[in-house]
Amino acid sequence: MNTSLDIVVTNLESVPGRRIVEHYGLVQGSTIRAKHVGRDLMAGLKNIVGGELKGYTELMQESRQEATNRMLQQAAELGANAVVNVRYSTASVTQGAAEILAYGTAVRIE
Repeated sequence: MNTSLDIVVTNLESVPGRRIVEHYGLVQGSTIRAKHVGRDLMAGLKNIVGGELKGYTELMQESRQEATNRMLQQAAELGANAVVNVRYSTASVTQGAAEILAYGTAVRIE
């Protein structure tokens, strides 16, 4: 995936066809998001009739993107042009709020 920072992002340990020439170490980005009352009301209704909780799906997508952007910003500050072995983690921080963490290894590829 390419971003506005032109950093290659992959969940592989390397970038196929490219050679890692510099290793900068772990980079990470996170965000903590709370549930929205309006989304909670809709989620309560969906629990009765079933179906996707689209408000929460959108919230999680936005959260993953924000965490990824923060990780890439940190990588760019180190001089990296790729982040390999990218992973995501979610943890409950408090009732109604969750942290999304994106992390990987910042490298320079040629």
